[in-house]
Amino acid sequence: MARRAAGAAGVKGARRPEVRLPSLEPWREGELEPDGDYDGLEFRDRDLTGQDGAGARFMDCALTGCAVDGTALGRARVLDSVLTGLRGVGTRLAEATLRDVEVVDARLGGTQLHGAVLERVVIRGGKIDYLNLREARLKDVVFESCVLVEPDFAGARLERVEFTDCALKGADFGGAALTDVDLRGAAPLEITRGLDRLSGAVISTGQLLDLAPVLAASLGIRVM
Repeated sequence: MARRAAGAAGVKGARRPEVRLPSLEPWREGELEPDGDYDGLEFRDRDLTGQDGAGARFMDCALTGCAVDGTALGRARVLDSVLTGLRGVGTRLAEATLRDVEVVDARLGGTQLHGAVLERVVIRGGKIDYLNLREARLKDVVFESCVLVEPDFAGARLERVEFTDCALKGADFGGAALTDVDLRGAAPLEITRGLDRLSGAVISTGQLLDLAPVLAASLGIRVM
């Protein structure tokens, strides 16, 4: 189940997930398994560092306070789940699918989500450094009250994506395709590459003024 956020005139708002978890059983196994099937489980304060859950499916799960340094979750499917307080560097989620997921207060660095599919996802609070979303597909995704440092959206497709009360520092949109992307809630809004790809996005007048020097430089305009 999802609800649609209100958008500006001419900009469609993102559909937000409404995750209602059932009663969960605590996960008691030793380590994740490749292609494992995890349904209705709670992972609380578990150290998943370096574990291999590539191709696994997480359905109606809660991961709370878990360490995910170098955890391998490539091609994993995370569905109707809530991820709270995750922390770690180099978590590998390449080509994963996240659908109807809430990510809350994450403290992550170098997370690999290239080629991933994110649909009806809210990333709320926390800080993520060097988020790799190259060639990913984002549809109905909201970044809310979080800090993103040098996120890489190069070659990604973004549709109905919102940045709300969010710091966006050193973003790369090179080769990206944007449709109904609302950047007005990003402060600061710093784009190092891909200004020419912002067709399909909406920004505020103040943001346009802030971006003017970089925009002029990208167009070869000298401001004297």
